[in-house]
Amino acid sequence: MRLDLLLVRLRFAGSRQLAQDWITAGHMRRNGQRVVKANQPVAPGDVLTLPMRHYVRVIEILALPLRRGPPSEAQGCYRVLDAGAPIAIAGNHVPQAMESAADRIEGKSLT
Repeated sequence: MRLDLLLVRLRFAGSRQLAQDWITAGHMRRNGQRVVKANQPVAPGDVLTLPMRHYVRVIEILALPLRRGPPSEAQGCYRVLDAGAPIAIAGNHVPQAMESAADRIEGKSLT
């Protein structure tokens, strides 16, 4: 299945044109390799790295959807690999904004 069609059917993009624009921006990865063509084939077992607005989502494709169905159906076709990570590409770094004011005053740091 083409990557642009997959992104639409998994509900990560609202239309194929938006998916194609997102892909050609060059920030997406498939199995660790940069993707710039919307017709890139995707199969079950592939790992996609998707740059979202404020974070990076890493997913493994479990099955190829037959249609753009409801969100629950789409979510059954992939598994999120970075669940629980506050910032997917920053490792264990905790942003300063997440530290409480009391911790900063007392000299305690979460990092």
